[in-house]
Amino acid sequence: MKWTTGLLAGLGLVLSACAQEQGHGENAQARAFVDYMVAEHNFNRDELVALMQEAKRKDSILKAIKRPAEKAKPWKEYREIFITNARISGGVDFWDKNADALKAAEEKYGVPPELIVAIIGVETRYGGNMGSYRVLDALTTLAFDYPRRSKFFTKELENYLLMTRDQNIDPTSLKGSYAGAMGFGQFMPSSYRHYAVDFNGDGRVDIWTDTEDAIGSVANYFVEHGWKAGEPVTVITQPLPNADMTIVNDDLQPKWTIGELAAKGFPTTAKVTKDMPANVFSLDTRDGEQFWIGLNNFYTITRYNHSRLYAMAVYELGQEIIKARGGRS
Repeated sequence: MKWTTGLLAGLGLVLSACAQEQGHGENAQARAFVDYMVAEHNFNRDELVALMQEAKRKDSILKAIKRPAEKAKPWKEYREIFITNARISGGVDFWDKNADALKAAEEKYGVPPELIVAIIGVETRYGGNMGSYRVLDALTTLAFDYPRRSKFFTKELENYLLMTRDQNIDPTSLKGSYAGAMGFGQFMPSSYRHYAVDFNGDGRVDIWTDTEDAIGSVANYFVEHGWKAGEPVTVITQPLPNADMTIVNDDLQPKWTIGELAAKGFPTTAKVTKDMPANVFSLDTRDGEQFWIGLNNFYTITRYNHSRLYAMAVYELGQEIIKARGGRS
């Protein structure tokens, strides 16, 4: 079933089987969305009306998005979720199986293989868990039944329907996270449309089954969000007794420079230059508080997920995968 005039017939079969579930056909916001998509993007009204009826409100999605955010966990607990033997060995295996594509991505985009592998490892355990919710259900539920973020998810639903039409994909077929993120790297529909690439040149942009496209897409996302090839990600620091602790964890964006941080009592012996943009953050480890300097590339990782804990998990997982591979390229 694709975006064709045959969509209605296919949806009719699904509707009869799922009549007991609540669709969005009578939802006022959904009806307004249909009007918009017809006027703005020339969608077929009857097909969209049927699709909104087929799109199910899922209470489990609403419960999931209301759960406490990951930032509530201290680093010592957060780290244990992602830096595990299984995820490290899985990263080694994924790297070995996709070594050519990872090397090609590094050559084209300047993003190291270990970080691409770690992103995919953190997001989906190397494709092992790409999500079990229909993307259509996730996006319509959050667009029309979650007022707090309705604007964002309505835009993502718009991008999703444009994406599936452009790629000739059945919009009821794709599965993803409770928030509608998709594929190996868990791209939202807008990210897919802006950053996903046909890295192997087969004429399709497939981040669901094609690891080459998934790898190239993650690398392209990094570059489009400011990745600087050859620069470090983060370096450790030991605050001096007179350090200005008010700037610790002050912002995800690097608002200082290495030189300014040194003057404020946060030196580093790493190979960095004084004019590099930087900030300083702390982590609550099993051995006590640890202080790090986040550089431009660390900030780029947080553009994937706006959390310094997430970025540190990606960085450390990548470093552990390198160690486990024994330095093999």
